[in-house]
Amino acid sequence: MRNLYLLLFSICLLGACQRKTPLQLTQLDTVRLADSWLKVEVLADSLVVPWDLEVDSEGFIWVAEQEGKVSRINLETGEKKVMLVLTDVWQHRTSGLLGMAVHPDFDKNPFVYLNYTARQDSVITSRLFRYTLDKEKLTDGQLLLEIEGGTSHNGSRLAFGPDGKLYWATGDTHDFAYAQDDLKLNGKILRMYADGSIPADNPDASSYVWAKGFRNMQGLTFSDRGLLYTSEHGDAIEDEINLIERAGNYGWPKIEGKHDLPTERTFAAANQAIEPIRSWTPVIAPAGLTFYGKKEIAEWTNSLLLTTLKGKSLRILQLNKDGKSILEEEILFENHYGRLRDVAVGPSGEIYLSTSNRDWNPQPGFPLDGDDKILKISVTDRLNSSALEVSAAQESLVLSGKQLYQNYCASCHKEDGSGVPGVFPALAGSGITTGDAGPLVRLVVEGKDQMPAFGFLSNGETAEILSYIRQNWGNRLSGISSQQVEENR
Repeated sequence: MRNLYLLLFSICLLGACQRKTPLQLTQLDTVRLADSWLKVEVLADSLVVPWDLEVDSEGFIWVAEQEGKVSRINLETGEKKVMLVLTDVWQHRTSGLLGMAVHPDFDKNPFVYLNYTARQDSVITSRLFRYTLDKEKLTDGQLLLEIEGGTSHNGSRLAFGPDGKLYWATGDTHDFAYAQDDLKLNGKILRMYADGSIPADNPDASSYVWAKGFRNMQGLTFSDRGLLYTSEHGDAIEDEINLIERAGNYGWPKIEGKHDLPTERTFAAANQAIEPIRSWTPVIAPAGLTFYGKKEIAEWTNSLLLTTLKGKSLRILQLNKDGKSILEEEILFENHYGRLRDVAVGPSGEIYLSTSNRDWNPQPGFPLDGDDKILKISVTDRLNSSALEVSAAQESLVLSGKQLYQNYCASCHKEDGSGVPGVFPALAGSGITTGDAGPLVRLVVEGKDQMPAFGFLSNGETAEILSYIRQNWGNRLSGISSQQVEENR
């Protein structure tokens, strides 16, 4: 009998040892919704621009950091392991390790797909590789496709569709001819089998191209209805959310955003171009995009969740029943955690966000301690006294010169006019801002090199912005009038 007691005691001890300790995370904030309460916790910190987050079917979240590191975090224990370090990644501004996807049937096909930028001498390419999970490492990298890359506008996102095919959103590499060129794979959505081959039911059976006419897509996601959505950076105006159709033409560079100019309507009619279902002017720099079809956060069911960089916020875009239009938009975390790069949904309806405050374009006040982070958002039964709340998106009417500058200029030239050394020139004390008004007006209206044209602004708005630039940051010049803008257009 004594031996039986010892055996039972040992079994109890063994069970206690195998019982997993609940994951304890640092809580940052709570959020009040109409009927739900949420908490925001830190799942991981001290990362280097976590560009892509992917949740697999095995209970892990995969993290791709721009410098070339791929890690996997156990969502139950919080344990983080480095699975791969790429040595041929070229990281420069928005180039580097970018898109990632895990095979939807991961237990049978343990494949992780990576898209990254490489450079050999002066040749820049965008590479799509497939890696295989072998125990605790990614191995056996196989190059599936390599296309032209650039210092910017590489797009990057990858996603598997309900048809089992892999979709790749590519950027136009800042070449205005590529997006409409059927022989180029840039500025397109590409569709392929999991092994990288071309499906026979593509619009052209000899081409990867599924849809065309894109500038720089930063988000790609499928809904539970099988609808495909993208988020895309506009130039100076018209960031977009697009609903993708087979063989669709989305207009860039002939059309930017809505078809509201005579030349755009002419091109759209001739090419059956498709309008975005949402656009933003001023731009918000939309990044990661995912569909939320879970029930745990009931207010967000049947929504697109969008992270933004310039907007430094999470946007909740409520879809209508058929998923083909956006009914309303709410904003959360604006300027609170800084630039937000990607978003993913976990198996229990929780949401994961990655911050992007250590990238090439940090904003004033950032990075924060511990950046970059992965944040976990989940339901809670307790709010703190300083709970955050969502706000409804509102259209601005009349804006001051400072507000216009912050909307259109500050993301590049910074709020204090200091610019980004070697990339965007400082406006504080700059010769172009202290000389005659004519060249400055023409530069803003017409654009030059990397600077987009702001000719869409009214004479009054242009005058407000330029007067603000000429009278701040140590600049002590006279303002510019609407008449001066009109004379120099």
